[in-house]
Amino acid sequence: MTADKGPPELDPVIHAQARLRVVAALNVLGDGDEMTFGSLKDLLGMTAGNLSVHLTKLEEAEYVRITKTHKGRTPVTYIALTRRGRLAFEDYTRAIRALLDPAGGTS
Repeated sequence: MTADKGPPELDPVIHAQARLRVVAALNVLGDGDEMTFGSLKDLLGMTAGNLSVHLTKLEEAEYVRITKTHKGRTPVTYIALTRRGRLAFEDYTRAIRALLDPAGGTS
C-alpha cells in the first residue's frame, strides 16, 4: 500500500442513491436496449417527478439518452444508458470495490 495514493473518487453524478438505482437498472439492459419511463418508474418505485429530476442530471452528464416519441397518439419516453454512462458505472463499481477491499482481496 502506498501513502501517496488516496482513496478512489466516486462519481458524484452516479453516487446519489436514486441515480445509482437508475443507472444500475439500465445497466442490466443490453447495449442499445431501452426502457420506457413508466417501466423504469414502476421498477424503481419512484414518483414521476423524482425520476424526471434524476434523469435530467444523468442526461446532462450524457449518461442516459432520453427519446420522446408516440405510440399511436400516446406519448412514450424511452430511456437508455449511453456508452459513456456504462463506462462511468463500471468505473464507479470498480471504485466502490476498491474502497470496500483496499487490499485487493489478498487477505
